[in-house]
Amino acid sequence: MGSVGTGTDEIAGERRQLINVAYRLLGSVTEAEDAVQDAYARWYGLSRSRQEEILSPGAWLTTVTGRICLDLLGSARARRERYVGAWLPEPLPDRTEWDHAGGAGPTGPADPADQIVLDESVAMAFLVVLETMTPAERVAFVLHDVFRYPFAEIAGVLGRTPAACKQLAASARRRVSIARAPVAATGRAGVVRHVKEAWETKDIAALVGLLDPAAVMTADGGGMVGAVLRPVEGGARIAQYMVAIADKAHGLELLERSVNGAPGLVAQRAGIVMTVAAFDVSDGRVTRIWAIRNPEKLRPWARDGWCDAPEIAGLSL
Repeated sequence: MGSVGTGTDEIAGERRQLINVAYRLLGSVTEAEDAVQDAYARWYGLSRSRQEEILSPGAWLTTVTGRICLDLLGSARARRERYVGAWLPEPLPDRTEWDHAGGAGPTGPADPADQIVLDESVAMAFLVVLETMTPAERVAFVLHDVFRYPFAEIAGVLGRTPAACKQLAASARRRVSIARAPVAATGRAGVVRHVKEAWETKDIAALVGLLDPAAVMTADGGGMVGAVLRPVEGGARIAQYMVAIADKAHGLELLERSVNGAPGLVAQRAGIVMTVAAFDVSDGRVTRIWAIRNPEKLRPWARDGWCDAPEIAGLSL
């Protein structure tokens, strides 16, 4: 977990790795950044002699960051109980994609989200599964299975024996194994593109054909913008809902964009990102839609941050 030395550059160089770990543990860019900042504050709060005693500052920072995340995960249940509607992880943009495409979107100074590697371990479906784990399971699984840290070091984060950490990771792994392997990006992109086209033309029949009969759509507005508070279940119901919203969503533009490294859709009005939607696809049909509308979670997607715009009732995709 890190390299020997206490040089400022070496310590600062751990930041990217720490943010990657913290985001996967917390599902929030903002909370990940805060956790890493807290870890660094604790490091710089040590005396010089104490810093020099630490052979691997990277390992120390990872341990501290992991413990901070563990504490946050432990208190998350109470915070989620007060959350309005469903809570979903913060979606991540591919900033280079926006730059190449032009138009409104993420630009400007470097953002913590830019330091997060977009791979299968940040796919929305994967992050949602992580939410079903206990805090200890999530820490053990993410550190070991995603970042390949040995259980002997994970034990220092969890305050448990390596054997106990191994059992926690195995338990978490069983939860993940229930989820299907992700569809190749090329196949998913085609399905998402067809959903976009059918939604734009308000073609209910086409949408029903693209949605699994047991599909589920979950929206996260955080009580700050209009969004359904409970999941919409069933392909036919979702299709009808999407078309009903399309009738109200005048001036809304749909863009095909990567969401957490996978094909997704972004809805914007007057250059302002209103909704980011992630999809899970199986056998050529959409099985899950996660629509994030909470403006606090869309800050990495904004050109100049979030600004008010007229709202429509319900969910905008």
